[in-house]
Amino acid sequence: MTQARKGGDRTKVIAGIAVVAVLAVAVIGYVIFQQQSSGSTTDGAIPAAPAAKIISAPSARDNNVVVVGKDTAKVTIDVYEDFLCPACGQFEEIYGKDLKSAVEDGKLKIRYNILPMLDRLSKPTGYSSLSANAGLCAADAGKFNEFHAALYAKQPQEGGPGYTKDQLIKLGKDLGITDAAYETCVQNDTYKPQLADLMAKTSANDALKNNGGFGTPTVAHNGTRVDMAGNDNWLADLLK
Repeated sequence: MTQARKGGDRTKVIAGIAVVAVLAVAVIGYVIFQQQSSGSTTDGAIPAAPAAKIISAPSARDNNVVVVGKDTAKVTIDVYEDFLCPACGQFEEIYGKDLKSAVEDGKLKIRYNILPMLDRLSKPTGYSSLSANAGLCAADAGKFNEFHAALYAKQPQEGGPGYTKDQLIKLGKDLGITDAAYETCVQNDTYKPQLADLMAKTSANDALKNNGGFGTPTVAHNGTRVDMAGNDNWLADLLK
């Protein structure tokens, strides 16, 4: 065997070892992910969010949307979210403080469009609709801001179990909701038809689409999607 042949075989062996190592890391990572996903983040009561994450401003349900902020605010945005969406959780973590400050300062009003977009991605299916409906029920009881913050502070994992109706009802009670209408609203999926209508109209709105499709989170101003990609100052730009 020539020296060149020996070198080529050695290269192939090293390359093969590298591929096996990469695959092993991928498998280990997947197993860890599965273990973390199956480890229940949805057991027990849903904790209230820290006060620093809760917007202190008026909130009210407007049909299938929740409006948060003062009527005198000069800038209004629509925020489209799904309580199961991981990217929405990241959005709240990154921009939540700035949004909170702008609303509390009276500069900004937010229309929260909580969508039942990812129903198929919870086990059992349907958590997006269930939680969105409960959010509207909480808005009727004057506790949407606290409810919204709590569901993102300890967000269920996509692909895993979401919170149950009983857990969402208990959360409302823990947040101070005493009206029995809240429990009835959650149990009966009162706003589910309106949320389905919101989802249909939103997904068909070309002004909200990015690269041909609609996804969450999406922010819109004056009916047009705000391009947040590569622009961390998008909110400051709107408030100028």
